Amino acid sequence: MNSDTNKISVPSFSQIRARLKNYTMIFALLLIWIVFGFLNQNFFSARNLSNLFRQMSIIGFLAIGMVPIIVTGNIDLSVGSVTGFVSALAAYFQVYVFADMFPALLPGASPATILLFSALSTIILSLLVGYLIGCLHGYIVAYLGIPAFIVTLAGMIVFRGGVLGVTGGENVGPVNDAFKFVAQGYIPIPIGYILAIIAVALIVYQQIRRQMNRQRFGLERDSIQRILFVSLGSSLLILLYTWTMSQYRGIQNPVLILFIVATLMTYVSNNTRLGRYSYAIGGNREAAQLSGINTKKTIFYIFSLMGLMSGIAGVILAGYVGSATPLAGNQYELDTIAACVLGGTSLMGGEGTILGTLVGALITASLINGMSLMNLDIFWQYMAKGIVLVVAVYIDVLSKRGAKS
Repeated sequence: MNSDTNKISVPSFSQIRARLKNYTMIFALLLIWIVFGFLNQNFFSARNLSNLFRQMSIIGFLAIGMVPIIVTGNIDLSVGSVTGFVSALAAYFQVYVFADMFPALLPGASPATILLFSALSTIILSLLVGYLIGCLHGYIVAYLGIPAFIVTLAGMIVFRGGVLGVTGGENVGPVNDAFKFVAQGYIPIPIGYILAIIAVALIVYQQIRRQMNRQRFGLERDSIQRILFVSLGSSLLILLYTWTMSQYRGIQNPVLILFIVATLMTYVSNNTRLGRYSYAIGGNREAAQLSGINTKKTIFYIFSLMGLMSGIAGVILAGYVGSATPLAGNQYELDTIAACVLGGTSLMGGEGTILGTLVGALITASLINGMSLMNLDIFWQYMAKGIVLVVAVYIDVLSKRGAKS
């Protein structure tokens, strides 16, 4: 009998440091919530938490798309302007095109049917525009060889001008109620609980499948402590969130959409060639090319995904505000990059997770929400976000230094 099987593996200092890094931002989020909850009792009200999660959803969509971009060692500075441009187009088509077109095309249809067709057409068009913009950026970066920083910086300027061109420097709206429902609506409370139970069941199923796969491929199964921590912890968070939101009006539509998109993108990152190739390119591009990875094709795809995420964010933004404004999406690119870095995505490439990025987006939204409740001047919000961002990058730099030593 091999005595090695009876040995208890003791994690090394580097492993402990890596785990601490993974949970540092969660501890920071809890600390921020505790501080703001102590300073203002309304922070933990169901209504404020509902608004908080709704506010973070837009940056959440952008951050989800930004993770693979940064993981490959690239950057996209245009996401704020593209989001604003898509939201402006959505409002423009709602007000000036579809409002007259569908009543003429469907003379016998009810007003509700006309509103529904108008909303669906606007959503499809907006997503298509965002996706095509992402494809354009991806083609220029991947196949023409122009650095992503320059391409997306130019895109930021061009589409900021596009926002002004579409809106004419004035608010465009209001959008119809069916379109608003995407961003302002709520899932009925009973359905919310049903969805929460389904989510818990999927988490348990995923853990069971993970252990079976590890056993099938001859890998050591996870400890029972880890299985319980992941399963029970995730399930309790989902049920707690559902219960808290039910104290107000239920789960918000954009948050549910964000959860679905985040789940899909997590699967893409961890279980598909596109995801694994992205990490390989970020880790060592030359080695990835020598191993047969089509780096140009991979980069093109991740930029097209970023465009699609910008399209979704633009739809949510237009529906949330109820109109398009000349400043729509302004500085979203900074909040998006901050959310990624806060969530553990390394600006040096090769490292980052969707879940961590959502935590980073929640930190950013929590800072803004908490300081707004305290009626602090806007300059404090900018200063706080800047300081937190620098600290997060410094933590990343320290971890990289430790890994090399």
